[in-house]
Amino acid sequence: MTSAPSKGRDTRRWFRRLAAAAGLVAMCTLPMATAGAAPSRDGRPSAHALLYVSDYGNNRVVALPPQGGDQTPVPFEELVRPTGMVGDVAGRLYVSDTGNNRVVVMAAHGGGQSTVPTDGLSRPLGLALDRARNLYVADSFNDRVVKVSLATETQTTVPTTGLLHPWGLALDAAGNLYVSDFVNDRVVKVAGDGSGQSTIPTVGLSQPTGLALSAAGDLYIADSGNNRVVKIAAGGNQSTVPTTGLSDPLGLALDGCGGLYIADGFNNRVVRVQETGGGQTTLPATGLNTPTGLAFLPTGTRP
Repeated sequence: MTSAPSKGRDTRRWFRRLAAAAGLVAMCTLPMATAGAAPSRDGRPSAHALLYVSDYGNNRVVALPPQGGDQTPVPFEELVRPTGMVGDVAGRLYVSDTGNNRVVVMAAHGGGQSTVPTDGLSRPLGLALDRARNLYVADSFNDRVVKVSLATETQTTVPTTGLLHPWGLALDAAGNLYVSDFVNDRVVKVAGDGSGQSTIPTVGLSQPTGLALSAAGDLYIADSGNNRVVKIAAGGNQSTVPTTGLSDPLGLALDGCGGLYIADGFNNRVVRVQETGGGQTTLPATGLNTPTGLAFLPTGTRP
């Protein structure tokens, strides 16, 4: 693994920031369904959908009721350091099985696990899924994003320039892909119409990880190196989401009802704040160890 010499970063800082509490130095967690609302089958979001959390240090995925209640494990097998997640309208949950260099999927209602056909992944992180059933994977140690057609089981590389360990992914309604470029401290946008790549104007990002897009077009960025979440409004203005005590925020998710969820990695918790600011609470959870990815499934579905 290499870091970016031109940035003058100490390699040990890179390892420390990316290693889970359990000590695996393997890490460098959204389309609208993952990063934005959890739409019901009629297209409306629900405030009662389960929140899925990739519990990186415990090699598992758990489901948390955001309004309170018991957490439940999702019956994945042999995960090693899971990170990014995304769900589809059929109730399937896709997970980056980072330590195994693969993406796995759990069928609806616990109907069985399978591996998504991919080629040559190295430490996959963020995931995104479009309406045509194309799965996008941040193939972090290969410094690229790949696109896998779930219909034809074919893989292509998304045209990008200069990525260094991409992490978070998000898709907007127009098919534009947003990528958090971790080592380069930026977020890039890859136009859905094929017109090229651009950099989202931001100030002061350090090691961006998870991304979330609201239905209004606001982009939320887990600015992990600064222990904060920033918001880039649809009009371009940047602000900091009011939070307290974050330590290495990683994954993000929106419930579509004004709630922003943050995987507060090194605090071993998930917090919820209001998109408009304030109202921070910690979700009831037991034994999380470096929670990394967050995702909602469409209403009425559950692995």
